[in-house]
Amino acid sequence: MFYCERTNDSEGSTSEPNSKFSIPTIDLTGIRDDPVLRDGACEKWRFFQVIKREIPSDVLDEMIKGSGRFHQQDVKVRKEYYTCDPNRKVAYVSNYSLYHDPAANWRDTLGCVMAPHPPEAEELPAICRDIVVEYSKRVKAFASTLFELLSEALGLNRFHLEKIGCAEWFLLLCHYYPACPEPELTMGNRKHTDNDFITILLQDQIGGLQVLHDNQWVDVTSIHGALVINIGDLLQC
Repeated sequence: MFYCERTNDSEGSTSEPNSKFSIPTIDLTGIRDDPVLRDGACEKWRFFQVIKREIPSDVLDEMIKGSGRFHQQDVKVRKEYYTCDPNRKVAYVSNYSLYHDPAANWRDTLGCVMAPHPPEAEELPAICRDIVVEYSKRVKAFASTLFELLSEALGLNRFHLEKIGCAEWFLLLCHYYPACPEPELTMGNRKHTDNDFITILLQDQIGGLQVLHDNQWVDVTSIHGALVINIGDLLQC
């Protein structure tokens, strides 16, 4: 399953985004009695949106605002976090694959390793520190619930995926797509799959996320208060 964000790339697709398809939307209320998680969302799509989740909408809204506040700071402030050191728990990168991708990914990213050993509070940017900590705490708890549901959908003990370490690591990535003077030469994010267990994506209201399903690019409609779940490569193995 491939997906991309804010892209004008046509590689690997056969048509324009197709409105005939839409990824499943799952209401977590009573989900244990609903086969859609197993039969549709996971097996056929490997992508779905979750509503009625455990995280308040105001926390999600503030996380989007906090990410924007960081990326809209003066470049001199952001440069303090710019690094190529893989051991840094908080890092800012810009177009990091510029010299080895066929087209430029016009994207800046603030990355924070939040588990199993989170950074010290002072290592996080002050402008978004509080919401990064709060959002990460909420998402980690939500991920535990999600792994329980996925375990049950697979016919396993509800704690199976957590017991084998699927929820041990947590990397928070805050992507930002600045205006590009030559957008025809760039894309927000090229076609790719995620090499993790699951990705929990908070999409803003601008949208732009697409999923390749049945050889068709499908727009993932932005739903306020929803989280997009992607079953990653490791969980599909």
